[in-house]
Amino acid sequence: MSVYEKHRDTLETNETMLGPARGRLAVALDLLTDALALVGQHGVYCQSARFPGRPTMDIALVLEQIGDAKELVQGVIELRQDGHEERNVSNDDAKFTKRPSDPSGER
Repeated sequence: MSVYEKHRDTLETNETMLGPARGRLAVALDLLTDALALVGQHGVYCQSARFPGRPTMDIALVLEQIGDAKELVQGVIELRQDGHEERNVSNDDAKFTKRPSDPSGER
């Protein structure tokens, strides 16, 4: 079963409210949030022997990576919402930085 079939109702609702791209990103963000919660719960039971009260290193890394992915998805949603979507960027580094707005209105 594909992701589109599994999450059909949620996708349909979010795509109707936010448009196809932002709706799918919103669903992806929800799925990442759910994964973060599940891994966090697992981290309660798998604690580090060296650092009591903290999750094991592998769980800590998974939590960090999911958190980073959520932040990136949120950034894309905000870019699309503000209408600042970059197109035809040739420099790979440039697509990860936000351009300052030019007071004259020119780019």
